[in-house]
Amino acid sequence: MDAESGHVANESRLNEVILVRLEPTDLSEETAERSALGIVAYSAICTHTGCEVSDWEENTRRLRCPCHESEFDPSNNGRVMEGPAPRRLASLPLEAVDDVLLVAGGFIGLLGAQTP
Repeated sequence: MDAESGHVANESRLNEVILVRLEPTDLSEETAERSALGIVAYSAICTHTGCEVSDWEENTRRLRCPCHESEFDPSNNGRVMEGPAPRRLASLPLEAVDDVLLVAGGFIGLLGAQTP
């Protein structure tokens, strides 16, 4: 629910989010500004064809889409590192209040396979 408007998001697939906890010192400056407690949030919908980004590659520390193997760097703004995805994952800014994780704003970037 949006704290300001009271709007409850519908059950759209575009609302799927993936959270990753990383060392705060490993985050790019831009990513650190959108994180809280070392946790980053991204849309879980791939920017290639809209599949769910559901895999974690431990050795490269990347998020991976199992459909066409695009890989995204969660420490660097969800940037595309491998595969056919045309752009980074949309990020969701977070904040921590009394160690409680909260969404601090709307998605930054286009969700899923939408085109500008």
